[in-house]
Amino acid sequence: MNDRYDLVIVGGGPAGLAAAIYMARARYRVLVVEKDTIGGQITITSEVVNYPGIRRTSGKELTEEMRLQAEGFGAEFMIANVTGIKEDDIYKIVETSNGSLKTLSVLIAAGANPRKLGFEGEKEFQGRGVAYCATCDGEFFTGKDVFVIGGSFAAAEEAVFLTKYAKQVTIVMRGEDFRCAKSTADAAKNHPKIKIKYQTEVTSVGGSQTVDFARFYDKAAGDSWEHRDPEGFGVFVFAGYEPASQVFRDIVEVNEHGYILTDRNQRTNKAGIYAAGDICVKDLRQVVTAVADGAAAATDIEKYAAHLYEAHDLEPVRRPEKNAEVGSGKETDGSFLTADMIGELKKVFAKFPQTVLIKFSPDHRPVSQEADAFLKEVTGISDKLQLQVEAPADEAEKRLPSMEIWNADGKFTGISFHGVPGGHEFNSFIMALYYASEAAPSVPDELKERTAAIQTRVNLKIVVSLSCTMCPALVLAAERLAAANDNIETEVFDLTHYPDLRDKYHIMSVPCMLVNDEHVHFGKKEMPEILDIIEHI
Repeated sequence: MNDRYDLVIVGGGPAGLAAAIYMARARYRVLVVEKDTIGGQITITSEVVNYPGIRRTSGKELTEEMRLQAEGFGAEFMIANVTGIKEDDIYKIVETSNGSLKTLSVLIAAGANPRKLGFEGEKEFQGRGVAYCATCDGEFFTGKDVFVIGGSFAAAEEAVFLTKYAKQVTIVMRGEDFRCAKSTADAAKNHPKIKIKYQTEVTSVGGSQTVDFARFYDKAAGDSWEHRDPEGFGVFVFAGYEPASQVFRDIVEVNEHGYILTDRNQRTNKAGIYAAGDICVKDLRQVVTAVADGAAAATDIEKYAAHLYEAHDLEPVRRPEKNAEVGSGKETDGSFLTADMIGELKKVFAKFPQTVLIKFSPDHRPVSQEADAFLKEVTGISDKLQLQVEAPADEAEKRLPSMEIWNADGKFTGISFHGVPGGHEFNSFIMALYYASEAAPSVPDELKERTAAIQTRVNLKIVVSLSCTMCPALVLAAERLAAANDNIETEVFDLTHYPDLRDKYHIMSVPCMLVNDEHVHFGKKEMPEILDIIEHI
């Protein structure tokens, strides 16, 4: 903890990015800490048409421009999980999975996660018919019936999105009408592949390997009905969100639902700690309101930081040089990396303590050619990275293509990627390289004993989709455990290229974690949850 920040932002969604833009532009040192994907939940929205000044874009494109703008003003970014906040005199100490951060102020902009309903079979069939992300899992239900549970904006929008794959989409909602803008609701109501069941709720789902029946209750008619299909079908739950505030509930004041309480300047009840975006109490949860929260918070934080500088005669902190002319970074030569990405990666790799070796084993498929080109681009950025292409191994021994991460001492970290780690898994791949470069990869203090206590061999296969925003959290946690314990191996698979895994384990949702090729677990998980699973094998 040799450095200091003026502001640490927890969460890289629109609220956090807006605050980063404002504070960095004001010449303060700002760090955005994001555990999953820069951009937040909006990155899974394929079409954004109500953001002022931008007639049509995607959530990913919109937030990528915000990120580039923040970086242009000097904001810094870190992929890590925040585990707590402590106070130390005038400073705040933000505890993360990558160490402790010293800062004058903190902005909590961690957002919210999809809410589960708790109907019978929901937990048991998550990943095998029950899903929560249309972008991540819609393709698994190509040609099948799909039920969308909920009457919110997300339910209406995602139902329309799912018509690209599903044979028929049925929206099931408790209320008498949608709870969203008329234009969004009308798009669902008027779609030829969508049916709507009002005043109805799902009571249970079940089946053999995957969901093949679901029961519903019609409140208006006072009776139940069910849908059966031996070929299986999907049940997508869009029942709103719950705030990702668990870590902060003993630090700042929250309401009965866990949303953080703030004033109009986004101040919490603790001086120097602010909150913004969907994690706060508010009536409208949209990108535009999140951005407004972030801007309001940053404006007040500027005054707070300026007061501390003057009152305590603080020395200015070191910060990157301003570069407000960052371009779009778009390339047209078919490269995997943009000019902006290469520039940022040069800075990252320059800080690697040791050299990292990537051992690449290809097979005959086009994906191996893509992986070869990808690795040559990445390793060509820095002499801290070396690439070794090996003769294809027996496919019975390991699935190909395979990228194994080795450290400078010729030791395998236990981390490997199968496929091209692009999309949302690019950061996970870069973090795996960083873990390999560390002399002594670490886990948070409270998990060190539990991690070291694993003395038997454990193989974790993490099955992902590159479009999934929930996958990186699980990947990052699993690869960090592998880096810290020689008995743990973590393999990451892009499911697109390994249909045998999908068929064998009946995978209909990502992320999916296979423990020792036997125990199957769905959904994103942090290190404590993975350790719980390993300890109970």
